[in-house]
Amino acid sequence: MISICIPVYNFEIDLLVKALSTQIEAVDAAVELIVIDDNSGADIKSRNKSSCQNCMYIELPENIGRSKIRNLFLNYASQDYLLFLDCDSLIENPRFLTNYLETLKDQPKVVCGGRIYGPRPPGRQQRLRWKYGVYKESKTCETRREQPYNSFMSNNFLIQRSVLQEIRFDERITQYGHEDTLFGYSLKSNQIPITHIDNPVLNGDIESNAEFLRKTREGVINLKAILNYEEYHQDLIQDISLLRFYYKIRKFENIVLWFFLLKRPLINCLLSKGYVSLPLFDFYKLGLFIEQK
Repeated sequence: MISICIPVYNFEIDLLVKALSTQIEAVDAAVELIVIDDNSGADIKSRNKSSCQNCMYIELPENIGRSKIRNLFLNYASQDYLLFLDCDSLIENPRFLTNYLETLKDQPKVVCGGRIYGPRPPGRQQRLRWKYGVYKESKTCETRREQPYNSFMSNNFLIQRSVLQEIRFDERITQYGHEDTLFGYSLKSNQIPITHIDNPVLNGDIESNAEFLRKTREGVINLKAILNYEEYHQDLIQDISLLRFYYKIRKFENIVLWFFLLKRPLINCLLSKGYVSLPLFDFYKLGLFIEQK
């Protein structure tokens, strides 16, 4: 029925594996657990290998990136459906696996379960990632259904094996950012329906402000590269809020860039120290994008 697929890079997965293993034992269904490590550090690999005694565990000799590693699970998964979970996920719902199994009676193509963050804000050094996650990513099932493709996230989703064989993650995306955006756009272009259910995982790793800003820059660089891929239609612009806003104001882009460069030290300081305004963060991303252009 389901192959649970966990790509790992430099993160301990003991709690996630234990929670999933308990739920696998409790259901009367064919479910396997597969972990592929994307060349993490030696200590992490050693600890994770010890945690994966009762599942399939593969170590890659070199880092291949977030897209390629997801496609690689097709080489190891034996079931008709693949359930992808990010390695920093935490499972709080004891019916998490059962909820996904119950969707199979309708033979869905793709099912998204959602993501939530803890209700209490962390310290200021992690406040940016937490606030962005709470207000931008933690969407209710009903909200996600209003824009099913734009709401696709790769951290917690089930997909029919035949669909992933046909529509793979774009392996040109090797760094952080927008691999799920492109995959959602490909599902939309091929008219593959997405079912959204209320079955979220808890984000178990709130990155520091500095790390999230670094990944944000990587994502903007990826976005600039994506615009050069000939096969992506102009419709993609409407699926990405940053691009939609840029094309509305692009005749003023030189002014925006001048102001961004002038204020960047201050913006970096505020965001890095956890004085978070999401409109300010959006402006920061816009400035980075224009600078890349």
